[in-house]
Amino acid sequence: MKLKFEVLIVLLAISLVGCMSQSNTITLFNGQNLDGWTNHGEEKWYVENGELVCESGPSAQYGYLSTNEFYDDFELNLEFLQESNGNSGVFIRSTVEGTKVSGWQVEVAPPGSNTGGIYESYGRGWLIQPAPEKDKALKMGEWNKMKIRVVGDQITTWLNGKEMITLEDEKIGQGKGSVALQIHDGGGIKVRWRNLELTPINAEK
Repeated sequence: MKLKFEVLIVLLAISLVGCMSQSNTITLFNGQNLDGWTNHGEEKWYVENGELVCESGPSAQYGYLSTNEFYDDFELNLEFLQESNGNSGVFIRSTVEGTKVSGWQVEVAPPGSNTGGIYESYGRGWLIQPAPEKDKALKMGEWNKMKIRVVGDQITTWLNGKEMITLEDEKIGQGKGSVALQIHDGGGIKVRWRNLELTPINAEK
């Protein structure tokens, strides 16, 4: 009986630790409205069927939707579906003034356009692109799962369970800012997003 009791205590402890580890996960998009986000530009950001949709507007310019909160070290999980064109992206540790963004973009784009790579806007440009054979992980016209892990000066991205890149960069390590979604200029773009969940990571820089 004592052994069974000890086993029960261990199982309860494991369950409690699991609950505690999940309790700090932040749901960035509530599925109902854009509370907690700021729209930059004139492109369309709206909620439809519980999904966040970005769509080119009449001006067909760059547009951004950024979190009001800043996040430093974290793991971000999300899903996206490229309904039309799909040239978009997820920015980390970024700030936006007007439609000029300072920060680092995890690329979301049509096939052959380096989804999962890291691009520095208004700066050094491409920092790293996935190996070409990894592009087959992208499912155009279907839901894709992306994971982004940022700790200090290291960033790693995954697409549908496939590691796309790992990069260490001192400048990224010094960055401060929000998570932001992008819609590229040029028009004709429509991307859906859902299940945007961010788990902060406590790490010393």
